[in-house]
Amino acid sequence: MEQYTNELINESSLYLQQHAHNPVNWVAWSNEAFEQAKRENKLVLVSVGYSACHWCHVMEHECFEDEEVATLMNKFFVCIKVDREERPDVDQVYMTAVQLMTQKGGWPLNCFTIPDGRPIYGGTYFPKEQWMHVLRSLHHTYENDPEKVLEYATQLTEGVKNSELIEVAKPISAFPEGKLEELVRRWQARMDQVEGGPTHAPKFPLPNNYKYLLHHGHVYQNEAVLKHVALTLHKMALGGIYDQIGGGFSRYSVDMLWKVPHFEKMLYDNGQLLELYAHAYRFDPNPEYKRVLTSTLNWLEREMTSEEGGLFAAQDADSEGEEGKYYVWNLEEIKAVLGDERAQWFWELYNPQNKGYWEHNNWILLREETVEAFLKRHTSLTENDIHTAIDDLFAERKRRIAPGTDTKCLTAWNAMTITGLCAAYRATEDESFKLMALKIGRWILSHQLTSEGKLWHSYQNGRAFIEGFLDDYAFVIEAFIELYQLTADENWLEKALQLEQTTALSFYDQPSGMYFFSPENSELITRKMELGDNVIPSTNSVMGHNLLNLFHLTDQFEFEQKAKQLLTNMLDGMEQYGSGYSNWALLLLRFQEGIACIKAPKTANSFALQQLLSPFHLLKFEAQDFYSICADGACSPALENLEAVKRELGTSSLF
Repeated sequence: MEQYTNELINESSLYLQQHAHNPVNWVAWSNEAFEQAKRENKLVLVSVGYSACHWCHVMEHECFEDEEVATLMNKFFVCIKVDREERPDVDQVYMTAVQLMTQKGGWPLNCFTIPDGRPIYGGTYFPKEQWMHVLRSLHHTYENDPEKVLEYATQLTEGVKNSELIEVAKPISAFPEGKLEELVRRWQARMDQVEGGPTHAPKFPLPNNYKYLLHHGHVYQNEAVLKHVALTLHKMALGGIYDQIGGGFSRYSVDMLWKVPHFEKMLYDNGQLLELYAHAYRFDPNPEYKRVLTSTLNWLEREMTSEEGGLFAAQDADSEGEEGKYYVWNLEEIKAVLGDERAQWFWELYNPQNKGYWEHNNWILLREETVEAFLKRHTSLTENDIHTAIDDLFAERKRRIAPGTDTKCLTAWNAMTITGLCAAYRATEDESFKLMALKIGRWILSHQLTSEGKLWHSYQNGRAFIEGFLDDYAFVIEAFIELYQLTADENWLEKALQLEQTTALSFYDQPSGMYFFSPENSELITRKMELGDNVIPSTNSVMGHNLLNLFHLTDQFEFEQKAKQLLTNMLDGMEQYGSGYSNWALLLLRFQEGIACIKAPKTANSFALQQLLSPFHLLKFEAQDFYSICADGACSPALENLEAVKRELGTSSLF
């Protein structure tokens, strides 16, 4: 095929660069692209994906690299490529449109619009013949019946605008009792009690779901829920979704067994899973949980850290054009590295009953038992023997052609990881977690925070760019509150308060009491509000937690009022689908259980003090030589030492 080069060659995004040599005349998202469409009276294709997306690669190969397809696209459409990680605001708008049209969504996301950006048709993956039929049909309809197209665009755009309209709920004196128990009762019908996770495939880790269920189970002493969380974390840690050799979780499992992963690794999953496994480890010091924490940290340090200190966004599912090729093995390869004797017991541990077989003579490494249980049966072996075998296989794997790493550093995802690292430190007392959390925090201060107190969204090739979205602000505020409580350094709390002021000015919607996702100067057809919790919790629910925390740390009642309004707006019906409202549910649980703010001397910060931190206990450092506990509008008398604090907290200490 003739070598083509389009305008994407000038873009920094790895995903856009991947399409820079397609015969399609791709352009990046810009006002100029829509102006061109108006001048030429062409429909616009907004095609959204991300660098680690397997089906994005498939559609690119089948359609966008095909000259016949490209001829149609270039002749009749202005074709815009969008990296959904760089422009989540664009993705939100057109994903909503496609979901309204098809009742499903995903990536690649392909949405057609009229020249002013209003959507008319869309879908996800299309094979070549179907794609060409869509291209011809849309062009024909637009040429011959433009009034019909415009009418539909108007209706669909109204649907997109109205899809997340919030009715402002009247303030309430107290949150209703029983809602959270009802939410979990309904949810339990969709819990897989054999393999963990949900009762359907694909299975996503959904860290915030299990974080909520973990705390709900302990507050309500619900053993069935706690058993389900433990089962899920155990199955995930031993399954193929976890990289047993190199650490880190893949995005999801395509089956019910956590066996076959969709091999891409995303920073946002792993940052949140650090927090989840850390919380679980504090309740139950399970060695498998600690192994997950340590090996995930090692992967982040080894493969995902930039020179400046930020963390990269993702690693691809594919290498050498094949999904998972880098990660899978066969017995002959294992024997060649380990020798027959070591290979025999290793294969027994990491391919029990041949459970790891996948396809094409490839096996996915996974386990059915813990290291401790295996060593109990193999008394001649030690844990160091297992570590040595893994190290040898890892060294061999490094000789393969690795999947690509998307080296852009996203502010929000880095901030999520800070929160996970802080939690991991409090669970393990391993300083490495603390040091990395601080390193990323300083990277945000140095590279992503402007002198005007605003955040950049992305960083790559030595420059920060794209004005920050609500997720950047929400997760950085959360992370900076965590770093303040970790270090007793007031600067982190001051920065969190400054960023809260920016969100109030740029994102807050006074009439509804909610936050828009994009800043007020957005050029999109509408500004969306992110409400439901998904793989990443909704930015509005994160802001609810932030505001509640800032209230207890500053005693500014406006923060509590805002947090209450956010939650009140979401209360109606949230019990119908707990998985989609788990971070909201945790916010409700915190309001109902109450929060104790432990005021401590700045000089008294210690690991023992850090271990008191939980969703229901905050730390505030003051220039005093005693402790006190403030809750429900009153503070305790002065407490001389940490033991007195623990006695005062009594049974309310949940960790």
